[in-house]
Amino acid sequence: MRRLVAGVDCSTQSTKVVVVDSDSGLVVGTGRALHTVTGTGGARETHPDVWWDALRVALAQTGLADEIAAISVAGQQHGLVCLDAAGQPLRPAMLWNDTRSAPDAAHLREALGGEAAWATRIGVVPVASFTASKWAWLRRCEPEIAARTAAIRLPHDYMTERLSGEGVTDRGDASGTAWWSTATEAYAPEVLGLDSIGLATQLLPRVLRPMEAVGAVTPAAAEATGLRADVLVGIGTGDNMGAALGLGLPAGTPVVSLGTSGTAYMVSTTRTADPSGDVAGFADATGRFLPLTATLNCTLAVDRVAEWLKLDREDVAPSGGVVVLPYFDGERTPNVPNASAAVLGLRHDTDPRAILMATYEGAIVGLLDALETIDACSSGIDPAAPLVLIGGGARGETWQRVVGRLSGRAILIPDATDLVAIGAAVQAAAALHSKDPLAVAAHWGTNAGTRREAVTRDVETLSHHRSVRQMAFEAVQAPRD
Repeated sequence: MRRLVAGVDCSTQSTKVVVVDSDSGLVVGTGRALHTVTGTGGARETHPDVWWDALRVALAQTGLADEIAAISVAGQQHGLVCLDAAGQPLRPAMLWNDTRSAPDAAHLREALGGEAAWATRIGVVPVASFTASKWAWLRRCEPEIAARTAAIRLPHDYMTERLSGEGVTDRGDASGTAWWSTATEAYAPEVLGLDSIGLATQLLPRVLRPMEAVGAVTPAAAEATGLRADVLVGIGTGDNMGAALGLGLPAGTPVVSLGTSGTAYMVSTTRTADPSGDVAGFADATGRFLPLTATLNCTLAVDRVAEWLKLDREDVAPSGGVVVLPYFDGERTPNVPNASAAVLGLRHDTDPRAILMATYEGAIVGLLDALETIDACSSGIDPAAPLVLIGGGARGETWQRVVGRLSGRAILIPDATDLVAIGAAVQAAAALHSKDPLAVAAHWGTNAGTRREAVTRDVETLSHHRSVRQMAFEAVQAPRD
């Protein structure tokens, strides 16, 4: 008799569910339901009920909810969910890409003694994305909501609690709050006690270890979702940690994820503390670490430029000296939340297709720069390892060629899609069978894929982008209206 597990990816735009045969790793069912994201300017919000309703729809689409034996949720990192004493959301969740708290992040950086102090003591340096910055904003701008808050959760925490009734989280997602330390593996009283934070640990979820399970689905959750009441709930994690686990990622293998946003990361055997703040020294879902850099502008920037120029996304020509700084939504890395996009190097005879190519290159140069910083402040990137390319853009021919040309590395494009959900399914299977999650991923063969061999690195284009970007950097940082 097959034993099925479900992995959930509660992302910014949708909830995806994969149902997997836990013995073979074969995906036997999928479901997906969209989210509503609201907000203008720097605001980005979704009500947590939207995530719960989407989970119910996605589970129903699989047609297998009543056969699932274990479930785990990986969710978008950093979001702020405020609950009242009855466990109900007090307001829509502030999402990771909500940049309104940029001034609060700057205040926090100074309050603990600057970037180096944060990196050394906590592992991350506050930016607008992180939960601590959003909570400081909420206390400043919506003090009545902050005063009524009886519990704070991350998106994956909230979903896990709706399923199990338990207020818990994992070290991977907790490390993205900026109030949990990778140095002590605990909540940081020096952060919780800051004037702009003022939090008691009782409002925060318990942090479980990677091998721990949460418990069983509650009767109410079972009735709402179609799951059985004895279904085991795995610990869950953040989306990037889930993808790394879904790949069974060995230490030292670089990853670039091409989605609406872009990320660059690797698994490190040592703790990361980058005083510049460009690299977030996260923990991972296995007991190791996940130094990571995130950018706000990636595939969406290419899609927008293609739309404006009325070009197909693959209709490109050599950039020919054109440089695009794709900071349409501000930027997280580099930390310029109020920045705007720019196109430089235009001439009368510039081919519009060159502008589109330069947009691809602008997104990738930032991510490759990030990998160099990660290499310098972690246990190091394996020079022989391929660069693993994931996310929606990874299937695009132009994305693959640009990454290969500008990195000079072999590229591996995994066969598995929905890697965040697969990573959550690995957690569910590990809980069900009491196994090491990395052993589960290895047994499932989640790292199989298509390899593109290395080509000669395009150092000229890479250097040109970097030099022009440096010269133009001041001009793109004008504040939003």
